[in-house]
Amino acid sequence: MLKQTLEQGRAATDAALERLLPAATQHPTSIHQAMRHSVFAGGKRLRPILAMEAGRMVAGSLPAGIEEVGAALEMLHTYSLIHDDLPALDNDDLRRGRPTCHKVFGEAVAILAGDALQTQAYEVLAQLHCPAEARVRIIAEIARGTGTIEGMIGGQVVDLEAEHTRPDIKMLEYIHRSKTAALITASVVSGGLYAGAGDSAVGQLRTFGQSIGLAFQIVDDVLDVTQTSEQLGKTAGKDMAAEKVTYPALFGIDESILQADALVNRACASLDSFAGGAETLKALAHFLVERKK
Repeated sequence: MLKQTLEQGRAATDAALERLLPAATQHPTSIHQAMRHSVFAGGKRLRPILAMEAGRMVAGSLPAGIEEVGAALEMLHTYSLIHDDLPALDNDDLRRGRPTCHKVFGEAVAILAGDALQTQAYEVLAQLHCPAEARVRIIAEIARGTGTIEGMIGGQVVDLEAEHTRPDIKMLEYIHRSKTAALITASVVSGGLYAGAGDSAVGQLRTFGQSIGLAFQIVDDVLDVTQTSEQLGKTAGKDMAAEKVTYPALFGIDESILQADALVNRACASLDSFAGGAETLKALAHFLVERKK
């Protein structure tokens, strides 16, 4: 059942991305080819799937057009990956098993491809097929999740500044909650808002998103030190080489896994009031941490 959900969600997201992104032949072709190189590099589409399944849980069925929310989220996620891989940041040559954008198209075009994906995402969000109030709340939610105050960009800045420093739990949690969990939370909440979620449901979805987002990053930290580059589809051991602040560095691998499991249990408990309607989201939460096995 979960495998089918993942496959259908990925297919729906890819179809929306194919339709919403400029064609590779559209002038100027270099930027559009670069955007597509990274967007269609084989991502799992977890953020779009979380948004769609949150919408399904709230509405009782998949809301028409919600795949466009997912496509915009994937554009934003991909823009962050393109920029993260640049020499000035994480300096990586491999992403999702393929050469990174700047290795294929050069740094200048890669920077612009990331910029273009971000602006394209907000164009898509501005035209969502939902009530205007929901549309505005979704845009605000996602902008905050990608911003500088407890959002993705702020987390990236603190992550950079924390390199070669002694690990500190307060700093570590801020980095992970901002850099990774904020966009995952925005994905879940946006899917709920698109489906008409009220304030109470939004609060439950926010707790769910924050918990699984932090668990997801903890597991990523663990995988960075336990798997090979071939298994990861990106360069393994980068965190250790850069002396980054990570959960394994602070707690060790076994304790990190226990903390991730506890966060997933908290996430699932936050959706108990949705009863059977939350089964798929709960299964997705467990899937995010079971990548460690």
